Amino acid sequence: MTDFAALLALYRSELLDRTVPFWLGHGMDWENGGICTVLSDDGVVLSRDKYMWSQLRAIWTFSALYNRIERRTEWLDAARHIYEFAKRFGRDGRGNWVFSVEKDGRPIQGATSIYADGFAIGGLTEYAKATGSEEAIRLARDTYRNVRERLAHPGTYPTEPLPIPAGCKAHGISMIFAKAFHDLGSLLDDAEICRVGLDHAGQVMDIFRRPERRRVYEFVRFDNSLWETPPGTAVVPGHAIEAMWFMIHIFRRLGDRERVRQAIECIRWHIELGWDGEFGGILLARDAAGTFWTDKEDTKIWWPHAEALYALLLAHSIVGEPWCMDWFARVHDYSFGHFPSPHGEWVQRLDRRGKRIDNIAAMPVKDPFHLARSLIHCTGVLRELSADGARGKADR
Repeated sequence: MTDFAALLALYRSELLDRTVPFWLGHGMDWENGGICTVLSDDGVVLSRDKYMWSQLRAIWTFSALYNRIERRTEWLDAARHIYEFAKRFGRDGRGNWVFSVEKDGRPIQGATSIYADGFAIGGLTEYAKATGSEEAIRLARDTYRNVRERLAHPGTYPTEPLPIPAGCKAHGISMIFAKAFHDLGSLLDDAEICRVGLDHAGQVMDIFRRPERRRVYEFVRFDNSLWETPPGTAVVPGHAIEAMWFMIHIFRRLGDRERVRQAIECIRWHIELGWDGEFGGILLARDAAGTFWTDKEDTKIWWPHAEALYALLLAHSIVGEPWCMDWFARVHDYSFGHFPSPHGEWVQRLDRRGKRIDNIAAMPVKDPFHLARSLIHCTGVLRELSADGARGKADR
């Protein structure tokens, strides 16, 4: 039987004794504003340029720590500090969130990724929960109105650093905005925002998820048909798993048990697809047929493992089926055996055999988000499971 109390202590320690101190100690830029995220694994600041979506995701992280773990002033101070920087320098004249700025906020690269707008809504929503800030709510609403119109025209908006192939729409867009709109709409009790979020969730579940093939595809054509040659056959197991815990959050709130069941089933498909049976760990990407998509997709990245840990615990807490904890144990053992750095946080990229690779995926950042978010959510589920176990012992 799993000792959930021991797991809770471990995950809470990984969060509070290693991950959060790394960012407070090495990342916060109290002089110029915001947080530095171009860091080495030992915490050395390699550049003070700031990627805006990392700023926005850090707002979520420190706000969520305050909202969900403990109401510590230092965490709220960090969230407020980063929020003030992003509020001042984060948007262009059209209200679109930019990609990167210099250390003091001077622009480097403009609004070249609509994903930044999604992370803005998420970060501002969590910050508003922590502070009650009407200003943050207004910014989130403005971003929602702005991006809703842009999202209505796939193919017209940029998605740096990973462009969408011409003639296609991306699963990542629908998953990010489904969750962002759902969270904002729920906070504000705004039926319209919730409905638009649900429309995107429907895209994830009915267009990109293909149950007859047991896959979530990264791209489909504008007419919703599959693109049967690469990169249309790309499947990113960690991305699908992350999307499915988003879907569980959305559809549990709506009381839609069938959708929750479908999402949990989809988590199982993709942990089975992504797992490297020879060397362990979750592969970054696969072809839909189950082979490697390219010769560069057999790496092991920290974030799919972090996402899978929470998704599997969440699935277990709902259905209690043995496969959930069986897979959780395998992902946990690999993750804690390979990714933790002596300096706190996790290293980001390993080769197939588990050896560290220095180059960082997608953007040159060590982001204060995926691991911290997973640990925050995992501790929440583990608290519930530990309490249930304690009650069970008392009943006996």
